[in-house]
Amino acid sequence: MNTKISIVLIEDEKNICSFMAATLTSQGYKISAAHTAKAGISLITSSCPDLILLDLGLPDMDGIEVIREIRTWASIPIIVISARTQEQEKVLALDNGADDYITKPFGPSELMARIRTALRHSNRLQTDSLLSQRPYRAKDLTVDFEKRLVTLAGSEIHLTQIEYKIVSLLAKNSGRVITYDTVISNVWGPYADDNNRILRVNMANIRRKIEKNPAEPCYIFTEIGIGYRMLEDKES
Repeated sequence: MNTKISIVLIEDEKNICSFMAATLTSQGYKISAAHTAKAGISLITSSCPDLILLDLGLPDMDGIEVIREIRTWASIPIIVISARTQEQEKVLALDNGADDYITKPFGPSELMARIRTALRHSNRLQTDSLLSQRPYRAKDLTVDFEKRLVTLAGSEIHLTQIEYKIVSLLAKNSGRVITYDTVISNVWGPYADDNNRILRVNMANIRRKIEKNPAEPCYIFTEIGIGYRMLEDKES
């Protein structure tokens, strides 16, 4: 490519930062690194990168606050990289504007996959105004947004209106984790009860209809305590 995709990496552990920077540089990305939130935000404002990799445990500011600040003026994809394993921390990061998260330790292949997904989603939102009209396709599953039609191996799957709304939301964000609260707000409205029992019931019904083995799903995966992630669209 003529213009390298630029990534700002904000990570205070210098050995991890160096490893990630070297890995990403070897894959053709242009990397700018910072070890504090203040330096990272300065880099972001001056370079306007294509993507941000953000550690939550920074010495001068909590990563959640960094996400909130960035989201007041930029929609650049943010992937959280953190040693924090608590579900609440991940949900908080996602609900405040992070696009995805990776829990340390992680391998280079997982990091690359998450970066590709975030960049593809960002590019489609910016350049493809007809994204919602182009069908989602992965393995044998197709979601045609124009026709509001879901098919599995060519056969129509009969979903209720609520079930279709859930599948449609996840399909349009395939490859990304969507929190329970985000699904509930988008499907039932912003004033819906945040008790996700009704969501779990609907998801169980959806899986019975589209999964060969609902106990071992291959299309819609549960991020326990956080939300759902749909198998990435093969055309994304």
